[in-house]
Amino acid sequence: MSFKEDCMRTLDEAGVFENSGHRTRFKELLDCYADYPFFSKGLCKCMYLSAWDEEHFALMLEILTELTLGKERDTGEMRMQGERLAEEKTGGEYYVFQLSNAFLDGREFRLEENASIGPEHRHIIGQALLAAERIDSDTL
Repeated sequence: MSFKEDCMRTLDEAGVFENSGHRTRFKELLDCYADYPFFSKGLCKCMYLSAWDEEHFALMLEILTELTLGKERDTGEMRMQGERLAEEKTGGEYYVFQLSNAFLDGREFRLEENASIGPEHRHIIGQALLAAERIDSDTL
């Protein structure tokens, strides 16, 4: 099986997709961009996170299109854009972008206990961290 197939199977088995739209958006990103030289497990985790809703999915598509047109070999430019976007956000959105940046950097992310975010963003972050564990697992 290919990485794409293994990844979809693993995430399906983990039950980390919020709904069929989330799953479909993630699969579209994976199918379109998994074979590019800038693809990594960190980017795969960002794709999962961005596929949560249409707004973030559209933003990810825009960024990935720019990477492909520029023939990028890594996600360095994407990481810089992520930092700029995080600075523009507050509350839960800020932490979601920080999580995405941590995925790209390959570093651990811990949500501050006193972080001022609502249950919706806590849920999204928790599910993304669970998906990240699965993506990092030896089965992929």
